[in-house]
Amino acid sequence: MTERPIYDPDYLMDDMAFDRDATASARAGTALPEGTPPASREQIVEALKTVYDPEIPVDIYELGLIYEFDQSPSGSVRIVMTLTTPGCPVAGEMPGMVAETVAALDGVGEVEVELTWDPPWTPEKMTEDARMMLGMF
Repeated sequence: MTERPIYDPDYLMDDMAFDRDATASARAGTALPEGTPPASREQIVEALKTVYDPEIPVDIYELGLIYEFDQSPSGSVRIVMTLTTPGCPVAGEMPGMVAETVAALDGVGEVEVELTWDPPWTPEKMTEDARMMLGMF
């Protein structure tokens, strides 16, 4: 059973008082038992491709919302991501959705997801496939 994500209580998504330095974060999963082989990078990418921004019919990986992810030999994963806009209605929920999805993979232990706004997302960050799906060629 996966732990419920822990959200950063200091993060507020208020368009009138938006702070570009503010971050939201989430955690999910538990440490893997010693000797458990970690999931592959490809498996993590495939899991990320199952998470969608609810307003855009393209997954978050193809949209270019995943800025980086690091995986330790023990199976822990750290992800830095953004959203298409600071006013996104799922900004407070998306890090938890990503953390839970990745933590559900066999071979993944603790997952930390950090939401950042620097650098801001632009359509140029999308893959060619995403642009084609959205008719932006």
